[in-house]
Amino acid sequence: MSREIVLIGRSNVGKSTLFWQLTGKKVRIGKRPGITQYPFKAKVGDVYYVDMPGYGFMLKATRAVQEKTKDLIVHYFEQNAPEILLAIQVIDAASFLDIADRWEGRGEVPFEIELWQFLEDMGLDVVLAANKMDRIAKVDVDGALDLIGDRLGMMPPWTQWTDRIAPISAKRGQIQPLRDIIGKKLSDKAKEG
Repeated sequence: MSREIVLIGRSNVGKSTLFWQLTGKKVRIGKRPGITQYPFKAKVGDVYYVDMPGYGFMLKATRAVQEKTKDLIVHYFEQNAPEILLAIQVIDAASFLDIADRWEGRGEVPFEIELWQFLEDMGLDVVLAANKMDRIAKVDVDGALDLIGDRLGMMPPWTQWTDRIAPISAKRGQIQPLRDIIGKKLSDKAKEG
């Protein structure tokens, strides 16, 4: 049985950049959404890291293509759940609240919240990589993370969830909080046998 750490999130949140930071393997990235179209795997030690396609808006992609991508993601998690050690949901922390407010204002559940609930309902170990923290003013970081965590069902303060929320900036290589969580999860899994 293979063991996987899967990166998932909306298009253009920095999944592929984070994947490169974690594995040293380059995935084709671009400024427009929808570059990664299929799961991409890289083995590090005895664990496979998986970069999933982004979901949501994809420039020049039809609704059918967007739905096909969403189905691919759901099926991947359903078929591979027993092998997934950790699901890392990557978000753009700088725009998360604005996007969530916009969706909720239309009476819809935001994709990020829907995905988080789906992964939890599957019984997966889920971690939030709050990416692009460098775009949030230092004085607003704790407040933003409190609000993001609250939207995902984690009562503030966010600092009580440091095993589930990792504030990072993949583009700047500032991912140590996530590395720490991954290291602990792998160590715990090894002890379980």
